[in-house]
Amino acid sequence: MRKGIHPENYRLVAFKDMSNDDVFLTKSTASTNETLDVDGVEYPLVKMEISRTSHPFYTGKSKLVDTAGRIDKFKTKYAKFKK
Repeated sequence: MRKGIHPENYRLVAFKDMSNDDVFLTKSTASTNETLDVDGVEYPLVKMEISRTSHPFYTGKSKLVDTAGRIDKFKTKYAKFKK
């Protein structure tokens, strides 16, 4: 491998899903000023809105939000084109 092309600050970082407080460790070069204590060891902390533990694709749970009957409105509007 060529020398001098890889980042110097490649280290273990704690990523925290803010929607369900799940924390996982992985190597990263992400810069942050916050830290988190995991099992007695302090790691740099990166906060995330969504991760594999809260994303509907991975959890299999999806939310259907029907605001003001949009689905019913759509069905009645296009019902006339049904044969």
